[in-house]
Amino acid sequence: QVQLVESGGGLVQPGGSLRLSCAAASGFTLDYYAIAWFRQAPGKGREGVSCVKSDGTPYYADSVKGRFTITRDDAKNTVYLQMDSLKPEDTAVYYCAAEVSFDWWSLRPEEYDYWGQGTQVTVSS
Repeated sequence: QVQLVESGGGLVQPGGSLRLSCAAASGFTLDYYAIAWFRQAPGKGREGVSCVKSDGTPYYADSVKGRFTITRDDAKNTVYLQMDSLKPEDTAVYYCAAEVSFDWWSLRPEEYDYWGQGTQVTVSS
């Protein structure tokens, strides 16, 4: 079973940046997994933010396109989400998720089997 650990959340002012990391626990490789980032704000459902296919092709929700960048470093077994030009509405708990695949991507949370514990991102002045 894949174990994922997120890090990098925190408090940032509007317009600022954060980089989130999603690392696989020791003994697991993410090479053949699609990895996605989701977020959940208080009182709202889980929203797909970005996904990277196993070949490195990225996809983004319209709400973050042009501001967020997803990358993967398979040598480090880690996926990153660089978040720039942050807005208060980006405030949420951010989760990474993984699903084994060879040519697939999705921003639907119900299609992912493996999840991290989440990291809080707060954008506020």
